[in-house]
Amino acid sequence: MVDLRRATDVWRRLDVTVRDLPFPLILAVVSLLPEFQGKGTQFGDVPARAYDDWAVLAVLLQCFPLVLRRRWPAVCLALVSMGFVLDQLRGYHAFAGMGMALALVSAGAHLTSRRRVIAVLLSVAYVPVVVALDRIAPTEAPEGFVMFYVVLAAAWGVGTWLRNTRIAEAERRRHVAEATRTAERTRIARELHDVVTHHVTAMVVQTEAARYLTAAPDRLDETLNAVTDTGRRAIGDLRHLLDLLNPDHDTDARTPSTGELRTLVEQTRRAGQPVEFTQEGTPAESAGSAEFVAYRVVQEALTNALKYAHGSRTGVSVRYGEKEITVEVGNDGSGSRTGAPGGSGRGLVGLRERVDALGGEFSADGTDGGFVVRARIPAGSTS
Repeated sequence: MVDLRRATDVWRRLDVTVRDLPFPLILAVVSLLPEFQGKGTQFGDVPARAYDDWAVLAVLLQCFPLVLRRRWPAVCLALVSMGFVLDQLRGYHAFAGMGMALALVSAGAHLTSRRRVIAVLLSVAYVPVVVALDRIAPTEAPEGFVMFYVVLAAAWGVGTWLRNTRIAEAERRRHVAEATRTAERTRIARELHDVVTHHVTAMVVQTEAARYLTAAPDRLDETLNAVTDTGRRAIGDLRHLLDLLNPDHDTDARTPSTGELRTLVEQTRRAGQPVEFTQEGTPAESAGSAEFVAYRVVQEALTNALKYAHGSRTGVSVRYGEKEITVEVGNDGSGSRTGAPGGSGRGLVGLRERVDALGGEFSADGTDGGFVVRARIPAGSTS
C-alpha cells in the first residue's frame, strides 16, 4: 500500500515548478479536446473561429507558463497575457483562458517588487487590446470592457489579499517565536539566579567564617566540609539545569520535595544563620509548579537573609493546604551584612513574577528592622 504521509513529504520536497506543473498540463489537454474548444472566456464580441496552429500556440501560452507562477510570477503573467490576447483577437475563446485569472492571482500573491509598476503597465496595455477588439467587432458595449477590467483587477486584488494574509501570519509567528524565546531566556535567567546566588552566597559566608576559626580546628574542619557540600550541591543543581536545556533531554523538571526544603534550611544553618523551620500539612499530589515556586521563595528569602542579616534569627513557615501553599520567611534584622556580592534586584522581582503567573499573592516588606517575605501560591497548577 502507498504511504500517503511519505508520499506527501516527497511531494513537498520537490521544486515548486514541478509541483505547479500538473494543473497547467491538465488545463492544456482539456483545452485541446474537441468537446471543450470554444467553451472558454469570451472578451469582446469577436466571432468564434475553428482551432488552427495559432490556437494551439494560444493554448500553450496560457497554460504552461503557469508552472512559473510562484517562481517567476512576472514572467508567467507576461506570457499568459500574450496568449490570452492572441486567443481573444483570433476568436478561439479557449478553455485555457482561465489561466489569465490564475496568473493575476499568483502575481498579486507572489510578486515582491515593482508591483505598482506592473499593475500600471497592465492597465495601460489593456487600452490598445480593447481598441483592437472594438475594431474587429464594434458591437460590444463599453460597459462590457469596463466590467471585464474590474474582474481582472479583482483577481489581482485576491492575490494581494492572499499575500497580505501570508505576511501577517509570518509576522504573527515571528512575534510568537520571539515571545517564546524571551520567556525561555527569562526562565533560564531565573533558574540560574536562584541556583547560583544561593549556593555562592552560602559558600562566601562559610568561607568568611572560616577565617576566624583557625584556633578551633574541629569547627574549621566542619565549616570547610560545609563549603565542600555546598559546592557539590551547586554543581549538581547546575548539571540538572543544563540537562533541562539540552534538547535531547526528555525528563521533566524536578520538583523539590519536602526533604529538599529541610536540606535547604539545614544548609543555611551550617552557613551560620539560625533558622527556625516549621511545616504544616503535606504537599498535595497535584501541587505541581506551586511546590517548586514555594521552594524558590524560601531559597531566595534565605539567600537575602545570609547577605543582609547574617546571624539574625530567621523563621521559615510553610503550610500546605488543599488548594494553596502559604510561605512566610522573616528575620529580626539583628545580624550583620556579609561580604557576599550585592544583589541585582532580580530575585524578588522573579519571585513575584513566578507567583503571579500561578495566580497567587507575593509581598516583601520591612518589619521593625527586619524583613519578611510572604507568598500565597495556588496549588494544582502544572504549568
